[in-house]
Amino acid sequence: MSGEQKFTLSVQDGTVQDVESRHPEAALAIPVNGARVVEYTTPRAKLIEEAHRAIRADLADYPRALAAYEAVRGDPEALAHWDMANYITMRKLGYNDHGRVHAFITGAASMAITELLLEAGVKPDLMESGVGDPDDVFLTVILGTMLHDIGNQIHRVGHEGHGVALALPILDRIMGPLYPDPFKRMKVRSFILGAINCHDLGPPPLTLEGGITAVADGTDITKGRGRKAFALGSVDIHSISALAVDQVVIERGRDMPVLINVTMNNSGGIFQVEEVLAPKVIRTPMRRFVELRASIRPQGEAQILSRVRLDGDHFVMDLDSGERVVAEVQDTQKKVTDAIAQNLGIGSERR
Repeated sequence: MSGEQKFTLSVQDGTVQDVESRHPEAALAIPVNGARVVEYTTPRAKLIEEAHRAIRADLADYPRALAAYEAVRGDPEALAHWDMANYITMRKLGYNDHGRVHAFITGAASMAITELLLEAGVKPDLMESGVGDPDDVFLTVILGTMLHDIGNQIHRVGHEGHGVALALPILDRIMGPLYPDPFKRMKVRSFILGAINCHDLGPPPLTLEGGITAVADGTDITKGRGRKAFALGSVDIHSISALAVDQVVIERGRDMPVLINVTMNNSGGIFQVEEVLAPKVIRTPMRRFVELRASIRPQGEAQILSRVRLDGDHFVMDLDSGERVVAEVQDTQKKVTDAIAQNLGIGSERR
């Protein structure tokens, strides 16, 4: 992968670019001023197709992972799960997309992150433990990421555990022909189930594969995702702040293997960064490997905030006045967990 190749989720100046492949030969897009963009005529079909091509390109050298991906993307159960998860989250709760588009976009993002980690010499847990090789890692991440939200069809509360139960028959059907040895198959499957169970940090993932799934999930915060919820009448901080995020770029970092750059058209987008993405970096094994930055594009609002970067569990903010402010990340989910644990007289994290 050359230094110029990036994975991009974006919407800029009325032109939707929600998925831009890092592999030019894989892009289903048209050139605009030298960039490749996806037109916003039939966004659902185009986003899925663009993500599909990006995933296929990333998995070209990994036959087991590619076979698993091709199987899951056409699996009738998986297709039904995505649609019903979307029905519950969007129609009943007014949330952002949690269906097929989200599954494919986060799947493509997870492949970009995994590739960058492996290129940097990072060994995910599946390799570190001796269970498998890079092909098994890509298989684990793509299946875990694409199936992570299917439990929402039962209920948002407890959707992680519901997702594990719903994923089991799909995984067994897909993995059976790919892993004739049941001993290895069960070990690889455990990493996938862990990624599904921990993608929303309840509890936080313990494996790097789980961390990749969580972070990939957190990168899908552009206004391409929030637009439909807003159009359906869900006007809240989640949908409004999602409309303030123009672009998320995943690329090779200078000091860390992965750099995630978020571009906002309005400082309201910082809610998405703080509440959705930053905790999934801070509270997972990805913390050591990801640099997270956010900025407001010059054409945006009258600027107060020009740039934000994550430093440990604090944001370092450069104000337009030239001042620099350091503020702790307000991880609401963790605060609630800690408060419940304190009321029960137990530690939220047992040593």
